Amino acid sequence: MLPSIHREQALATTHNLGYPRIGAHRELKFALEKYWRGEASRAELTAVGTELRRRHLASQALLDQVPVGDFSFYDHVLDMSFTLGNVPQRARRPGSDALDEYFRVARGSAAHGDCACAAAGEMTKWFDTNYHYIVPEFSADTAFSLDASRLLSQLEEARQSGVRGRPVIIGPLTYLWLGKARDQSDRLALLPRLLPVYRELLRQLAAAGAEWVQVDEPALVTELDAGWRDACARAYEALGGCGVRLLLTTYFGELRENLPLACALPVDGLHIDAISARAEIAAAVRLLPADRILSLGVINGRNVWKTDLHATLEWLEPLHHLLGERLWLAPSCSLLHVPMDLAGEDRLDADIRYWLAFAVQKLEELQVLAGALNKGRAHVQEALVANNAAIARRRASARVHKPEVQQALRKLDASHARRVSRYAQRREKQAAALKLPLYPTTTIGSFPQTAAIREARRRLRRGDLGDDAYRLLMREEIARCVREQEALGLDVLVHGEAERNDMVEYFGQQLEGCAITEHGWVQSYGSRCVKPPLLYGDVRRPKAMTVDWMVYAQSLTEKPMKGMLTGPVTLLNWSFVRDDQPRAATCRQLALAVRQEVLDLERAGIRIIQIDEAALREGLPLRRSEWREYLRWAVEAFGIAAGGVRDDTQIHTHMCYSEFNDIVDAISALDADVITIETSRSNMELLDAFDSFEYPNAIGPGVYDIHSPNVPGRGQIVARMREAARRIPPARLWVNPDCGLKTRSWEEVRPALKNMVDAARELRGG
Repeated sequence: MLPSIHREQALATTHNLGYPRIGAHRELKFALEKYWRGEASRAELTAVGTELRRRHLASQALLDQVPVGDFSFYDHVLDMSFTLGNVPQRARRPGSDALDEYFRVARGSAAHGDCACAAAGEMTKWFDTNYHYIVPEFSADTAFSLDASRLLSQLEEARQSGVRGRPVIIGPLTYLWLGKARDQSDRLALLPRLLPVYRELLRQLAAAGAEWVQVDEPALVTELDAGWRDACARAYEALGGCGVRLLLTTYFGELRENLPLACALPVDGLHIDAISARAEIAAAVRLLPADRILSLGVINGRNVWKTDLHATLEWLEPLHHLLGERLWLAPSCSLLHVPMDLAGEDRLDADIRYWLAFAVQKLEELQVLAGALNKGRAHVQEALVANNAAIARRRASARVHKPEVQQALRKLDASHARRVSRYAQRREKQAAALKLPLYPTTTIGSFPQTAAIREARRRLRRGDLGDDAYRLLMREEIARCVREQEALGLDVLVHGEAERNDMVEYFGQQLEGCAITEHGWVQSYGSRCVKPPLLYGDVRRPKAMTVDWMVYAQSLTEKPMKGMLTGPVTLLNWSFVRDDQPRAATCRQLALAVRQEVLDLERAGIRIIQIDEAALREGLPLRRSEWREYLRWAVEAFGIAAGGVRDDTQIHTHMCYSEFNDIVDAISALDADVITIETSRSNMELLDAFDSFEYPNAIGPGVYDIHSPNVPGRGQIVARMREAARRIPPARLWVNPDCGLKTRSWEEVRPALKNMVDAARELRGG
């Protein structure tokens, strides 16, 4: 045991791993979109970035160390690719600079002069979060070269602000682990080429005055084989002696078998996510050499509920007594995953607001914990008393527990989670009822949210537009959307979701046990921000949520109209979920609410119902050994939502921007009649699973990358569908975009969908 250290000589250090980038009022989002539209200059965009970084440094100024380099104009993984000189050749054009190339990889670009269009980089989920990153691309001949200008300039900004800045980089192991080798070469074979660039980066940061560098290695919380573990040890042996101290940061889970490796690495400090890996702290204290810092993530960086400061201090105080100044305190991970500030949420129910902590408040909680450790609890007694009262009020609130919800769940049995007949029988009945052609065409649900739609929603929120007038405007938008689809010749129509602000928030607004913030925005990718609902209590659907809109839309056309719902697993994974019961229990409550809506749609005459489960895979535990249990209850929840309909009602589901090949069994177990998935950014890679797995139901491989301004050509779509037909019989193939069209303009959507419809007609002709 280490000798105790006198309190005055043993101050715990406070720091942060990352801060929200988008700004308190989404300034970054609006600046990016103006720049992309050509309405703002390069100088105006970069000025917004500079101002946001200045504000964010000021917001963290009370911390002992503040991260720098965590700000990004699109994605921090893409930033690292550019820092390491790993830029796809297709993004390079004569006369273009790094920012042009950066956005070309992020978003793709249309043909320009003699230059062909450039496909956007593949996008997938950052571990088990709803943040999307741009996948690094490798090949056997990938070369690396350093451009440290981004980190050096932001480090200088921190110095000029009087803040003790700590550069943040993705570690070499995680960077290679996140990427893909298009030629199937060994990514680890690139490590000897990569490490000299990392060494030079560390040297330049040291020369610029950095004392510490934060090296993020979240891959260490996953199951790594011996090759990756050995590579990690070699990497950090090679990074020593660069003149700067290294804080190795892990988060999102337990290290388990990788804990001895992490503790033995020749770094100066180790960060452990004490929210996810609390049980490993004692072992880490034993294993970590006596000259190393132990940083603990004691504030939940992924959820919004207040920390129980009293309970946290109960286990922190003995550790502080033992470790003294070797103990550092931080949030569990970057605060990128939570909203910025609770201030301004005046419309939120006062009780619920009292239970919450956003990024600003989480750093305040961190300061309270440090104050209690460094100066005694009496020094922060007022804050501790207020926190204890909030925790107690939430636990005792009658709004959290609803006996009627628990009673309804007890009535469910296994029969409620499955369809009456097998797919082969259902398919015949659906074919007779729907009379769709070969290669039927449809979209995923949303159509462009125009300026008029957004303005109507703003006026409704301000009270300048009444409910009846708003509904009339939305009906006009739905009618327009139906006309557009009929003119294009689509086979199965959607109502366009004009009335919906977001596919999760819209339903959260209508469910009991769920609250919606006004400014609680979180970055999903690039300029895309979402406001996750707060699932604070037992969930109940008090009334129908979509039926009136869908019945109206169906009345406008003879073609089938697809009812659009968000599935229970996605509602769960894209919300801030209560932490006082298992997530599986909350998911079952959501599934029952969706089931009630599905049955109401069927009774109203809607014959095709899509239950989106875009977030099914991202909820997977990071370790395969834990997948089975999650997939069991996730598949069951989808079954509860979809299982009550007749055979001739066709159930669709949609999944996007995740790696699905390794859960194809679970996808099949959903037993949706039609599944639509993203495949265009991954060059149909997601269909590789069907080479060895005989998927029994219908599938729509996305042929139009809706996150890029590029309009796919008819020939390109035909080629993609013919590739799909090598794995799936044409009689079970649909033609559709990758995802919803909400973020695109009509000027982009019309030609893209026309090409899609023309491609389907060509395919039907042989």
